[in-house]
Amino acid sequence: MKEHRPLVWLSAASVSEQKDPLLSDQWTIHTFDMTEAPPFALTGAGKAKVGVLDLSVYPDQGTPYLDQWVEALRLSHWVGILPATPHEDSRLGTLISRHCTDYHHLPLDPERLNTVLGHLWGMAQLHTQADFEPHDSYKDAALEGGSQVIREARAMLRRFARTNEPVLISGESGTGKDAAAIFIHRHSSRRTQPFVTVNCAALPLSLTQSELFGHEKGAFTHALNSRRGRLESADGGTLLLSGIDELYPEQQSAILRFLQEGQVERVGGNHPLQVDVRVIATSANPLKNLVENGEFRSDVYYRLGSLEVHLPSLRDRPEDIPVVANHILASTHTAFGARKLSTPALQSLAQYNWPGNLRELQNRLRQAMLLSESAMIEPADLGLAELGATIPGQSGLSLEAFRARADKQALSCSLALSHQNVSAAARILKISRVSFYRLMDKYGPHHQRSSGHRSHRNHP
Repeated sequence: MKEHRPLVWLSAASVSEQKDPLLSDQWTIHTFDMTEAPPFALTGAGKAKVGVLDLSVYPDQGTPYLDQWVEALRLSHWVGILPATPHEDSRLGTLISRHCTDYHHLPLDPERLNTVLGHLWGMAQLHTQADFEPHDSYKDAALEGGSQVIREARAMLRRFARTNEPVLISGESGTGKDAAAIFIHRHSSRRTQPFVTVNCAALPLSLTQSELFGHEKGAFTHALNSRRGRLESADGGTLLLSGIDELYPEQQSAILRFLQEGQVERVGGNHPLQVDVRVIATSANPLKNLVENGEFRSDVYYRLGSLEVHLPSLRDRPEDIPVVANHILASTHTAFGARKLSTPALQSLAQYNWPGNLRELQNRLRQAMLLSESAMIEPADLGLAELGATIPGQSGLSLEAFRARADKQALSCSLALSHQNVSAAARILKISRVSFYRLMDKYGPHHQRSSGHRSHRNHP
């Protein structure tokens, strides 16, 4: 039986029915209408990695939503369909060059279209196994630099890569913890085996067993087929538990069972399976402190924390900022061409404290690439002048006070943009809802929490 792979078909609604006779039965098709705005929380695309951008019937006035759809779906590859060759319609040619890996024009050759889609699916699978995320170019630069602290961190990661023991990576948000986990995997004997990531902050309590250990057919309602869990999928390779400090106590217990026994048992199954998985966990909060506060299980911590490395914040290695910034610029593509940082711009980067670390640096650079009217990025393009003016030499203004001010501003802005919807505000800031509530408790404003809040946290 052929594998049914999810495939996105993005088109004007009037041509959506043309897809069925073109594609083989290996695809499960998810259709979207580009003439309507995508929903804020996009669902229904399954685990699609490739899509068809059907421009065979494209409105004369265009659509303001196409770029929004492409950004929301975040597929690895798009294949375009055109009514004619691109050079005959410059408008469509621009869309194809911006979004698509390949294109076909009418009349279509179904066999060729299916072959190309299948090949791109396979390529996307390889990238998924390596956990590549092209939109986060800062991760490639996370461990760059010649400062003492980052050299020591790299050396420790290399030593840990030679073992099969669990590794705990700690550090502030945006310091590149996931990049460090990939570094360990790529330098280990497991480098050719799967690299599987579990986002702990997004792991629902009710689905923990199924997601981690898998399930058998009929184990529960809607379990129409047997399914391997994340641990079983990582057999022979590496499992990254990203943000393990966000887990419920019950979820921590499930992880502990695997760490002790090295076995998985699918929900509804009767036969434990022995799997060989190397576990790497990351945490934005020191797990030792959470254990002391009763917020994290000590037995899980001791299983994970025998090999621990802390990634330094960007303000702890200011001499690395020029190297990291230039690396990010080189790996970030823009329609406006290459950009370089002027000497004053580099100085302003080095003087800023970077509470958001590498992720904030990447965002500032992306903004500067869009705002700069020349090939040289100046301090004004970075938007740091008004912030930097308040940092040095101000009596009574400590680093902690500055970070608190930035956190409060981020909370207020995200809540205003999301119309006071906490979940949406957390997504805007790219943090978990638990982390958002923690900031709210620390700085305010205090809103009524939903029933879905993870109540095992003690909020000071």
